[in-house]
Amino acid sequence: MKLKGLPHKFLACLMTLIISNSLYSAETLKVGVVSPITGATATFGQENVNGIKLAYEKIKKAGGKKFDLIIEDDKSDAIESTTATRKLINIDKISAMIGEPTSSLALASAPIVQEAKIPFITPTATNAKVTQVGDYISRACFTDDFQGVVMAKFAVNTLKKKKGLVLIENTSDYSKGLAKSFTDEFLKMGGKMASTEELTYAAKDTDFQSLMRKVKRANPDFIFVPGYYVEVGLIIKQARALGINVPFLGGDGWDSPKLFEIAGPAVKGSYISNHFAPDDKDPVVQNFVKDYKKVYGVNPGGFAALGYDALGIMNAAIQKAKSTKPADINAVLVATKDYPGVTGKITFDANRNPKKAAVVLEAKENGFVFHSKVNP
Repeated sequence: MKLKGLPHKFLACLMTLIISNSLYSAETLKVGVVSPITGATATFGQENVNGIKLAYEKIKKAGGKKFDLIIEDDKSDAIESTTATRKLINIDKISAMIGEPTSSLALASAPIVQEAKIPFITPTATNAKVTQVGDYISRACFTDDFQGVVMAKFAVNTLKKKKGLVLIENTSDYSKGLAKSFTDEFLKMGGKMASTEELTYAAKDTDFQSLMRKVKRANPDFIFVPGYYVEVGLIIKQARALGINVPFLGGDGWDSPKLFEIAGPAVKGSYISNHFAPDDKDPVVQNFVKDYKKVYGVNPGGFAALGYDALGIMNAAIQKAKSTKPADINAVLVATKDYPGVTGKITFDANRNPKKAAVVLEAKENGFVFHSKVNP
């Protein structure tokens, strides 16, 4: 490269540009992950992390801007989630974050990330309030507003059921939000509640006999339980033991192999809304399933698929931004359009929520199978 004869000021600018580019290429960008690898919702976190790691290995092979992945276990606990988030921001100096998969814990950590102005995408926190925290908060999944409507329409139009009950986990933002969206749509469609009493339970409850006796007296055509797999499995098992044989409906919080271990054959004939079905014939889905099974030996669930998509979306923003600055990455992230995810084509709306299809899954004795797909 011949520099002789060029003006001094031009040479100085050129050397500054070369040095800054060298520094940029040498910078190590860090992406943090907070997920419940242990604790009450461990299977969610483990699947999430499996999907994230699979995406990360694919990203490393593809080249482009490199980044380190730092994974923290929040132990399914809100205090641990906030502690892990602060550690990633203040000590590890992350430039971006893949957030907690459950709504209550995502709502605990999102304000910290928003204040620090770190781009944050949750794979699976569906409560509508999550992205309302601020303009640095996005999600890869649809919201409870959408899946509640999906399941209300499924109950009325597909199952032809008009008299239902809703059981709510009383401290869960996820459960309460999904229950409201379902109930609003169900009543709007002419459905009726079999009881005027609000029926609730608590996280970590194991004895649902009293609740199930109330359910039996109400005599509903179906029961909607927007909860998580441990309590749901016990509720269904104890309901069947009392002779309650109507269909149970739920949301993506049921999506765990543990549900079938807990409930056994009692879960058969239940239905849930979800983000992904491993037996969907879409070639993009089948390629992902093949890659996942090769590494982990089992079929992926929706939490794995959304973890995979969340890191893929963040990586696409990092590559396009060509910067380690969180603000630059976020500007590209929130403008995501037509990202080809395994859970569908993803475009963020003005509130950083994706418009995408949901699937309805039917429970057989040993797992869920694809039933139908519902577009937004």
